[in-house]
Amino acid sequence: MARLSLRKTVEGLGAAASGLLAFRDEYLSYLSVERGSSRATLNSYADDLEDYLAFLGERGVSDFAEVTHEHVEAYAADLKQRGYAPSSVERHMAAVKGFSKFLVREEYCRTNPADLVPLPKIPDRLPDAITVDQADALLSQPFRDGPLGLRDRAMLEVLYGCGLRVSELCGLDSSDVFLNEGLLRVMGKGSRERAVPIGGMAEAALSAYLDAGRPELSAHARRACSAVFLNARGGRISRQSVHALVRDAGLAVGLEDLHPHTLRHSFATHMLEGGADLRAIQEILGHSDIATTQIYTHVSRAHIREEYLAAHPRAQRGGAKKLAE
Repeated sequence: MARLSLRKTVEGLGAAASGLLAFRDEYLSYLSVERGSSRATLNSYADDLEDYLAFLGERGVSDFAEVTHEHVEAYAADLKQRGYAPSSVERHMAAVKGFSKFLVREEYCRTNPADLVPLPKIPDRLPDAITVDQADALLSQPFRDGPLGLRDRAMLEVLYGCGLRVSELCGLDSSDVFLNEGLLRVMGKGSRERAVPIGGMAEAALSAYLDAGRPELSAHARRACSAVFLNARGGRISRQSVHALVRDAGLAVGLEDLHPHTLRHSFATHMLEGGADLRAIQEILGHSDIATTQIYTHVSRAHIREEYLAAHPRAQRGGAKKLAE
């Protein structure tokens, strides 16, 4: 079934359905003001709930009191039927469950129909990471001349060298850079501020960009912009532009489908393989729960085994045969 747009659905159902959209906007305001949700989270929830309300509208629902757990289950099934990945279905349903809980708490409806519908289980998936040699190739490739080349190199070095999320990279302001102290001030998820060390190649690349690249880009701006990383017009660079840069830089050295988050995963994996403490990695990445960081211990097990087999004198294959001789 073709998905109706929310605006078309609301207009078709009249004033009662228009109220559904108003409740969604109130929920988004709550997430922003009281929960400190990021702009990316708010945008995702806005789209997900728009889709959910359109689904309800197609079934003649114009009041939340009419929604049953069968509606919620049917929506989850509809997402799967439309080919959404398990992680996307989980995100949609998390938005629906949070929205439904909000409606009950604010006494807009008496029961929560989503309570009886469990979130779909997502298979455990280890984070992707490139090798140290691949990272060296990525960052050692020639970049274009001029300020954009200096910027591109600096962004890639900071993504890999500091483990930042793409939203954190784009959100950096000039006042967040403390090169003399070797630190960046980063605003992470939930508006949690943290200090992230920057050193070596990332610091050198960022310093070169700030000295010779950013001033030239800033000269093109219609009004002053506080962002560290600027686009060609002197404004704050977008997440989409960073994704495109990482993808194209990866393709140039034979790395297909490279994403900014892959560089973050690689940072954590290589830190762990280099002997860094897990708690230190947690602090740098801005994980609120150590369990989130512990997934990198699974990624590095293959590396640990390779090191063991290469280093221990009695770890080589064929031990049973030698014992039998």
